[in-house]
Amino acid sequence: MTPDTAVFSPAQRVRAIHVSEILRITDQANALKRAGRPVIVLGAGEPDFDTPHNIREAAMRAIEKGDTRYTVLDGSPAMKAAVQLKFRRDNALDFALDEISVSAGAKQVIFNALMASLDPGDEVILPAPYWTSYADIVQICGGVPVPVACSEENGFRLTAAQLEAAITPRTRWLFLNSPSNPSGAAYSAAQLQPLCDVLLRHPQVWVLADDIYEHILYDGLAFATPVAIEPRLRERTLTVNGVSKAYAMTGWRLGYGAGPRALIAAMAVVQSQSTSCPSSITQAAAIEALTGPQEIVAERCADFQARRDFVVAALNRMPGLHCRVPEGAFYTFASCAGVLGKRTRGGALLQTDSDFCRYLLQDFEVAVVPGSVFGLAPYFRISYATSMAQLEEACTRIAAACEALE
Repeated sequence: MTPDTAVFSPAQRVRAIHVSEILRITDQANALKRAGRPVIVLGAGEPDFDTPHNIREAAMRAIEKGDTRYTVLDGSPAMKAAVQLKFRRDNALDFALDEISVSAGAKQVIFNALMASLDPGDEVILPAPYWTSYADIVQICGGVPVPVACSEENGFRLTAAQLEAAITPRTRWLFLNSPSNPSGAAYSAAQLQPLCDVLLRHPQVWVLADDIYEHILYDGLAFATPVAIEPRLRERTLTVNGVSKAYAMTGWRLGYGAGPRALIAAMAVVQSQSTSCPSSITQAAAIEALTGPQEIVAERCADFQARRDFVVAALNRMPGLHCRVPEGAFYTFASCAGVLGKRTRGGALLQTDSDFCRYLLQDFEVAVVPGSVFGLAPYFRISYATSMAQLEEACTRIAAACEALE
């Protein structure tokens, strides 16, 4: 066999893993748009707002000053100090600089943590529905994802009894994402406490608190995170956050985590052999985001809440669909159980939530993500991080799609 005819064989660790289904659906929808079809894409978890002006100015000042070189491996002292201030101001938590890690996005923080801590066969409990990348990252790092289905009746939240039943001698991590992608479900302090009580009985289980949607909460609900609720979990909790969602900085790529020194040091080893330091320019922008004026965060949250209210009400008027009111993030997670078993006008039988989402895209030019991708069916996720005009048109099309079923 000559070199140009050799067949590539992927490593075992990635053979069963594919590019994120969310990105695949978004790419497919965008391809249809480029072909001239008026597709509305409600798949990406990305605010439609611009990055605030003061943050962009901070990045430009950094460029003009020549702050374009490598920084400290896992975040400059100034960047870590900004994270330190954020935790004190928003969560009443104190972390030393060597208890903080800064990476190229919250996803890399999570990847670093699992790569640094999982041995083959270690288990990670994932309350479902969960962000689809969680399970894939666990598998790439040699672990075993353990999904636990969280019912709509309990607000898509994990119960203490479910957590207790899922823990085994091989359990290494529990992931908690509040508010949640994809369901928008959030835990109050009172709802977190029973889970913390279970964790206190199982000292081998660490907690990864993904707080990336912290500032997108509605109806006056107060944000709660495990370490603030139960300080005894501090030495086995990694609290993850970033600037992507609250400050509309998805493309800037910066996330951070705070936790025990030994874990943070091990994560730095992983990062040193992958991306090294995050962008110096992005760090300058993120420092301004975390330490500058915060009023715009609440203003944009109010806009998201108005969109949530519109989309939830619209979905609940559609035949065969049902949607609970999410507490936060910018997603709805609606049941499509009532349309399954029906046929399209072309005669296709809708058997799964994936069938329904495919029907919406192909026949009505609306791209949404099936709940099965997130570990819980039959549901579908809408990202309402887009204009009200787009949401109104999308809901009109989805309603027409439901009414057209036979």
